[in-house]
Parts: sequence; C-alpha cells; structure tokens
Amino acid sequence: MPLEKLLGSKATRSLTVVSVLSEARKAFGRGDRTRGIALLGVAVLAWKWTVAGLAAQGLLKLVRGGGPSASDSSPA
Repeated sequence: MPLEKLLGSKATRSLTVVSVLSEARKAFGRGDRTRGIALLGVAVLAWKWTVAGLAAQGLLKLVRGGGPSASDSSPA
C-alpha cells in the first residue's frame, strides 16, 4: 500500500524524528522539562514507528489549542 511505503521510508522517519526533536528543544527552551523529556522518548519511538511521532505532534497541537502561537496573533 502506498501510504505504508511512504510512512515506512527512511526519509519520512528522519523528518519525523527531526520535527519531534525540534518540539523537544522548544519545550526545554520554555522551561517545560517534563514535556521535553517525553518528546525525547517519542523521538526514539518515532524512528521505529513514524506514526507514533506524527500522533504525538498532533496531540501536542490539540493540547496547545491548535491555533497560531501567541506571538503570531499579536495585534498589528
């Protein structure tokens, strides 16, 4: 199935891991060690199971409200 082939590719796994690690870096930057450590664990899992990384990022977006960040929505 094409979707399984895409999600299983090394390039997709690498992009997912880099993306999750970027989110972890942002969490550590905000002082949220718990979320940062959890995301580091997800990054390890995302290398084996791409869907785990994608699901974690979607969940984070839902938890944070899913909209633009506060800096993006400042009045002009």
